[in-house]
Amino acid sequence: MTGLVLKLSPKERVLINGAVIENGDRRSRLAIMTPNANILRLRDAIHPEEANTPVRRVCYAAQLVLSGDADPEETRLQLLRRIEELSQVLTDADSRASLTQATDALLQDRHYQCLKALRALLPREDRLLAHRPS
Repeated sequence: MTGLVLKLSPKERVLINGAVIENGDRRSRLAIMTPNANILRLRDAIHPEEANTPVRRVCYAAQLVLSGDADPEETRLQLLRRIEELSQVLTDADSRASLTQATDALLQDRHYQCLKALRALLPREDRLLAHRPS
């Protein structure tokens, strides 16, 4: 089976190509067969007021493309610039790998994979910000 497989918890909501879909009372699996479908788990969504750190802002911008609230072509250059800025600061091998994955996905118009790679940086950013000198 090809495509993206979503495993949904009971009552979990997901945004697919602009439509909010809510799962029923049982766990389920959905196979998304349409290539380049815009998909966002609402439990993973970053709300505007939560986009208050560099990585969260980039994730939020990528999320806007998936939700249909931003044009992919207009947002691409902005996202590439922000990813480049992050690469100036996050220089460890794991972060570089995630940023490279995000860039490659973005250049291939695979916005879900771009967001997924960027979200992998959130725990590292949280740790760095928790230990910053005052």
